[in-house]
Order: sequence, then C-alpha cells, then structure tokens
Amino acid sequence: MSTPRPFARALCAMVTPFAAGGGLDLAAAARHAVHLVAGGCDGLVLNGTTGESPTTSDAEKTALVRAVREAVGPGVPLIAGVGSADTRHTVELARSAERAGADGLLVVTPYYSRPPQPAVEAHFRRVADAVGVPLMLYDIPGRTGTRIEVETLLRLAGHPRIVAVKDCAGDLAGSAKVLARTPLAYYSGCEELNLPLYAIGGAGFVSTVANVAPGPLRAVLDAFDAGDTARAAELHRRLLPLTELMMASGLPGTVTAKALLGAAGGAGRMREPLQPAGPEVADGLRRAYEELTAGVRDPGVVRV
Repeated sequence: MSTPRPFARALCAMVTPFAAGGGLDLAAAARHAVHLVAGGCDGLVLNGTTGESPTTSDAEKTALVRAVREAVGPGVPLIAGVGSADTRHTVELARSAERAGADGLLVVTPYYSRPPQPAVEAHFRRVADAVGVPLMLYDIPGRTGTRIEVETLLRLAGHPRIVAVKDCAGDLAGSAKVLARTPLAYYSGCEELNLPLYAIGGAGFVSTVANVAPGPLRAVLDAFDAGDTARAAELHRRLLPLTELMMASGLPGTVTAKALLGAAGGAGRMREPLQPAGPEVADGLRRAYEELTAGVRDPGVVRV
C-alpha cells in the first residue's frame, strides 16, 4: 500500500516576517513563500510555532494566509496553524483559516491545562466537525505537556477530516503502531528523524530548517524514493550539524532561522518575548550553512 500524502511531502514551517515598525511584512512573506516553493518545498505551514503564532493576532493570521495564497497560487498546499489552549478559540481560528484559503489545518494539543486523553480527543473532534478541510494533528508533548496517546490517535483516525499527524513526540515505535493500523499520514516535525520516519512509511516532513535549506532537505526524500538509500542516509547525515545548531542549541528554531535569514540580507526581526540570536550564534549558524551548501549548485538559498 502506498503512503498517503494529503499535503505532499516536503513542507516548510514558515517564519513570519515583521516590518521595522513591528507589524506583519506581508510582501516579505509572499517573497519568502515563493522562494521556498522554488527551492524545493511543495507545501507550506503558516502560523505555527515557527511562525510565532503566540504573538500574532487572529486578524494577522488570516492576513498571512491570504497573502501567501495569492503569492503561491492554488497549486501549493497551505496548512494553517490554528492551535490554542481554548477549544472555542481554536474553532474560530479554524473557520477563519478555511475562509482565507487554507487547504488544511494544523491543530496542536491544548497546552498548559494538560487535559486528559478523553478531553484531547473531544477537542480535536470539535475542530474537525466545525470545518470542511482536513486536519493535521500536532503531537509535541515537549511544548504542550500532553501527548496524543497511540490509542487516542487510533480512534481519531476514524474521523474523515483527521488525516495527518505532525510528529514531534520522538517515539518511532509509537508512530509505527499508528502507521500500521491507520491511514494517517505522518509528517516528521523533528529534522533528525525525517529519514527514519520516512523509511517506516512516513509521508514527509514539516521543517523549520527548510526556511533556509529546502533543497538539501528535499534531496533526502528524493534519494530515498529513487531507491538510493545509501545516498539518502549520506544527505541526511550532512544536514545534522546545521539541524543541531538550529533546533537543539537552546534557542527556538524561529530565532535561529531568522538569524540565518537576516544574515542573508533579509528580515530577521521577531516579536518579544523572543530576542535575536547573538553574533557568536549567528556566526556558527552561517558556518554550518556554508559547509552544508559548499559546492552544491542552487542549494536553496532563501532570502526574505
């Protein structure tokens, strides 16, 4: 049976550009989205954690979806993050994103209140029942404090609009169980697990690192699909130093991605409480990026 891919394979968790005055820079967002698609992404996730969704208003979220939809056209899947700690608010965000042109919705587990599994399941069902587009559930217990347990996912897979999972749980065994027993499409949300998850039937990735290296990330999947697993493993290993610096250095991926984008001549601004990376971190990121792309033609350099 072929792997279901409701939202294509190579998705970027896109940063949200801000102007000097602090507002959204929709023109920069449109340019960045176009560059990402040209560089190897075949889908975009907006208004996620990397997109600084905790600090953007509902109106800004809607405006971003509309601007990116206009920029990339109808053929590129757009998934809009609509997660919140409040089910009612999540439903409102979901309906707004659908009206703005989103093809799917990324819905994170309610956070902070740490609801038990029956409440988690009810939350996702309420959102799925309220819209006409498919949902990607976001399992990231390190941020939310609550896992979407395997048995919960097995039940939710029966809902016709719950079709995918962004997997940041770091539990390949649990993911394999769900993959074996449901049609849910699994997208890696942790770059170091992109290839391992893909190899056991995952659908692709939703990547923060793709903001700066969409081409190298996609090349791993291309090599695997071509049957060259040794090449896929080699390309995957080449990405690990940059991935580690961006995603495991103690700074949010938003900060490290924007440090690189700013160094490339684009907009690296972010909203508080996030602060820009210091010069030492930015220099290390640039060195890792240059090593990754050295000698590679058209590596997917992206500018905002």
